[in-house]
Amino acid sequence: MDGAQWRLLKHFLTNAEPSTLGASLQNELSRQLKLDKEKKNRSFSWKLFWTVKGVYQATKYQGDTALTIPPFFKNAGRGKERIWGKDIATPQPTVINWLGLNDKEISELIPTLSTTDNWILLTRPVGGSNKIHPPFRESQMVARADGKCSRHKGWWREGKDELATHSMTTEIWISTKGKISEATRTAIHEALEAESTKDTPTFGSEDLEVIHRSGTEAGLLGIYNFPGAVYATDGPNDNGVMGAGYYRLDENRGGCCRLGRGEEGNTSNRAELGAACLALEDAKRKQDRKPTILLSDSACFLSTS
Repeated sequence: MDGAQWRLLKHFLTNAEPSTLGASLQNELSRQLKLDKEKKNRSFSWKLFWTVKGVYQATKYQGDTALTIPPFFKNAGRGKERIWGKDIATPQPTVINWLGLNDKEISELIPTLSTTDNWILLTRPVGGSNKIHPPFRESQMVARADGKCSRHKGWWREGKDELATHSMTTEIWISTKGKISEATRTAIHEALEAESTKDTPTFGSEDLEVIHRSGTEAGLLGIYNFPGAVYATDGPNDNGVMGAGYYRLDENRGGCCRLGRGEEGNTSNRAELGAACLALEDAKRKQDRKPTILLSDSACFLSTS
C-alpha cells in the first residue's frame, strides 16, 4: 500500500492494540481484495466524499476497509464494528458506502438509520439501471447521476488518485425525515457528474489527515512543516497545446496559463519550465522574502536549474 495510508493504519491500529497489528492488517487486506472482485464495488472519489460529508458535517464513516477510508473522518466502522476512532453512544452524523457493507453489518445499521436523520448514503443502483430501489424503507433519494466519481480498482496499492475513465451511475440517499437545500443538491450533482481524470487531494487539519499526509513523499521530506512558501508545478503538453500551472500550499491557491503558439513548436520541457517560471514570478511578487520550495517532476528543470 502507499506510504500515507500505511502511516495512518500503523498509527490507529498500534494505538488500539499493538499485539494485533499483523492480524488486523491481514483482516482488512483480505476483505479489501474480496471487495475488489465485486463488479459494482469501487471506492468513490474523495471529492465526492468531501461534498457529502459537508451535508450533515459527518464525523463518522460506515463501510469499506481501513485501506481505502478517507482520513477526514474522525471515526470509522462497519455496522457495530469499530475500525478507528471512538465508540460514541449517540448516533453521529455519518456517511455510508452501502456496497462496502455486508448483510450482517447492514442489519446492524438499519435500526439506527431508521430513527435518525443525520446520515447520507452512497450506492450503485440496486436493481436494474433504469429502476430505483430504496436501500430500506425509511430512505429517500436526493441525487442520481452518471459520472467519473470513482477511483480505479486497486488504487490503494500505490495511492494513485486517477479516477476511473468510464462513467458509473451513483445514487445518494438520505432519511425520509431529512431535508437538504437546493444548493446542496446542486453541489452533490456536480460532484457526481464530474469529468476530471484525477481526484482532489485533501489538506484538512484534522489529526488523522495530518498523520496521513506525514506518510506521503512530501511529508517524509518535511515539506508540510516548511516555514516558507511551497509551490507544486506542472506543465502539460496535450495535443499540441501547452499549459502551465502551480499550486501554493501554504496559501491554498494556484494559477495557470496557456503557453506559446503552435507554430513555435511545443514540448513538455517547455511547458514544465513555463510552470516553474510562473510559480517563481508569483513568489517574486509577494516580496516577503520567505524561503521557497518548488516541487517539480520535470527531469529537464531539475537538471538545468
